[in-house]
Amino acid sequence: MAKRLAQLNQSSVRASFRVAQLIASSGKPFTDGEFDKKCMNAVAKEVCPEKEDVFNAVSLSAHGDVLYYTEVRWLSRGRVLRRFYELLPEINAFLHSKDKTVPELIDPEWKWHLVFLTDVTEMLNSLNVQLQGQGKLICDMYSHIKAFEVKLALLLEQVKKHNFIHLPATQNLSAENPAVPFPAEKCVEALEMLKAQFGVRFRELHVNAKEIRLFQNPFVADIDEAQPSYQFELAELQNCDVLKDAFKPNSLIDFYAALPNDTYPNIKKHPMKMSTLFGSTYICEQTFSRMKPLKTPMRSRLTDEHLHQCLRLAVTRMEPDIQLLTSQMQAHSSH
Repeated sequence: MAKRLAQLNQSSVRASFRVAQLIASSGKPFTDGEFDKKCMNAVAKEVCPEKEDVFNAVSLSAHGDVLYYTEVRWLSRGRVLRRFYELLPEINAFLHSKDKTVPELIDPEWKWHLVFLTDVTEMLNSLNVQLQGQGKLICDMYSHIKAFEVKLALLLEQVKKHNFIHLPATQNLSAENPAVPFPAEKCVEALEMLKAQFGVRFRELHVNAKEIRLFQNPFVADIDEAQPSYQFELAELQNCDVLKDAFKPNSLIDFYAALPNDTYPNIKKHPMKMSTLFGSTYICEQTFSRMKPLKTPMRSRLTDEHLHQCLRLAVTRMEPDIQLLTSQMQAHSSH
């Protein structure tokens, strides 16, 4: 009987942490657990009254050990530009009804620039989405950057030939007004400037391409071109069939963490360096976005230490060790 009571108590403690984690993950105050418990008890009383005491034993008071995470969201400027272009007839009609005009809105060349800017901005926005997000590694970001540079070079050559196959808004305007000349010189100049800026902005990535590639897949790295400290370890690694079978590109961190320290000491240091590189401002943006809802007068019961923990875990992939928390609480209760 005593053993069963202990098991029920342990289950109740685990359940309390699970629910606290759900509350936190949805961005709700921890004190919402008190109201949730009332709802849970009401349901238990009607659905399974014989379990009412078990549900009542679950404590849903505030747990400062369980944190939450929310994505950073932003408005796509490319979509805004596209919508603005689509509404141009209505906008001009409205201005005309008010006896007002904006010369640019009826200028054919200005419309060319607008649709071209719309298409290019949407491309940049798409790249931005690829680079953002939690858990992005530098090798993933570098792949997206290289792909975009190839697309940019292709687009540049196509625009020179008035080929707008990858520019839908520009292509539509060309079909609607074939008599209006396309300002190719200015648009090509803009693309060349963008290409040059990309080359400068991401120059360091290209300089460290071999290091990034080694991190991305050590099994295809050229041993002769690798640093001397890596060569023997790469020879061991690339000829280990067990590790080849265990290698999964979508879980690099887990793979490197599992490598034996005594056999691959240098190769294990390399991913530690590469995985901590910040490829975007996502974490900074996310940190600021999480700071506002965390530091509010309504959450006055949280200490500075709790706020620090909340902010730290909100921008990482850290998961609460509920089994450990449960055992600690059980041990504390037994004293």
